[in-house]
Amino acid sequence: MSAISKSNVTPSDAAQPPPVSLAWTMWGVGAIFYLLGFYLRVAPAVLADTLMVDFGITATALGNFSAFYFYSYALMQIPTGILSDSWGPRKLMAWGGLAAGCGTLVFALAPSIIWAYLGRLLIGGSVAVAFVGLLKLASHWIVPQQFAMVAGVTTLVGVIGAVLAGVPLQLAVTAFGWRAVMVVSAGLLFGIGLVIWLFVRDDPREKGYASYAHVDTPTEPQSLGQALRSVREVFRYRNARLLFLIPGGIVGPVLTFSGLWGVPFLTTHYNLSNTLAAALCTTLLIAWAMSGPLVGALSDRIGRRKPLYVLGCGLMVAGWSTLIFVPNLPLWLLVALLVITGAASGCMIITFSYIKESTPPQYAGTAVGVGNMGVMLGPMLLQPAIGWVLDRLWTGQMVGDLRVYSLQAYQVGFALMLAWVILAFVLILFTQETHCRQLVKGNFNSQP
Repeated sequence: MSAISKSNVTPSDAAQPPPVSLAWTMWGVGAIFYLLGFYLRVAPAVLADTLMVDFGITATALGNFSAFYFYSYALMQIPTGILSDSWGPRKLMAWGGLAAGCGTLVFALAPSIIWAYLGRLLIGGSVAVAFVGLLKLASHWIVPQQFAMVAGVTTLVGVIGAVLAGVPLQLAVTAFGWRAVMVVSAGLLFGIGLVIWLFVRDDPREKGYASYAHVDTPTEPQSLGQALRSVREVFRYRNARLLFLIPGGIVGPVLTFSGLWGVPFLTTHYNLSNTLAAALCTTLLIAWAMSGPLVGALSDRIGRRKPLYVLGCGLMVAGWSTLIFVPNLPLWLLVALLVITGAASGCMIITFSYIKESTPPQYAGTAVGVGNMGVMLGPMLLQPAIGWVLDRLWTGQMVGDLRVYSLQAYQVGFALMLAWVILAFVLILFTQETHCRQLVKGNFNSQP
């Protein structure tokens, strides 16, 4: 039973909306959990060479290690959406933080790659609840007109975590070793899980304020049959089906390059130091993060979703094509392309408002979970696939105990990223514009 039902508070009992400062503080506490999850998501880029040597693994194994995060993350998205609708975000994120701390500790102490896989799997499945939980929290605490902007700011906070996983992580690992750094990371996750449990509340009515939620969330956990019906109802709508496939082509290349293969590619074929290569990958993420809130706010302002998504996909096709197939770019041009491509990727944030507006409001959490699962399909499939290509095209070159892969091998592998971007560009053209309004009002008579 949720705290809302326990307190027996009705909307008429709470006429005033929550103070803006309180609403954003509630969101901010949960956002710290999302920041830590994003930090762990992209940490393998900096740790890549170290992990390959310490565990004695190939590119395929490294790709699988990184992708284990996304395997469990993606598989948890639909259950997360359903649980956010039934449990509420507080309970979901608190337990997620504690479980993520356990997974990080397993990874930090892993005696072999198998244990590292297990830790990574647990981390991904646990932090998977953060993004959907935050958006669910926002749908109750923050005015609906700011929902796309909130989604963008959430991504910005996450990418701050990715920034910490760049140069700062590289310096910390150099100074203290990767295992010690991961133990500290586990402690932070345990701490934030406890703080969420003690401080965060699912709905303003629990503190005597009016809620912005369209409909009351269920107060009892759904049965398996109800959960499957929720997913089935979301997929009845064409936009939901398309927006499940599209965002993987936007986020997949960004997280595959910045979160795993970008650093070894740049150090090998641009002769950059690990620190500078990590900084360039961070630049891609920062551009993505900075553009997200702007794109979300602009979309809300113009009352359109589709045009900005189409523009972003088009710019990404041009950017990734140049980065992949034009070798020996000047450093300034390389940086410029990473910034432009990253900024164009910010269009992905529209996914969550778009899919939420295209499906019944009582399935808001499930719909956002479907969209976020689509986001994670990109890195989940691309990271190990590119590792497999690199190993297939490996020429036998070694530097010490580390394999070195040719430019051609990277180009063939990265072409997989470009193919998905092109597919996303084509599919977005077939979506139906929502004009930033709820197309489905809670019945199933609207056109899918």
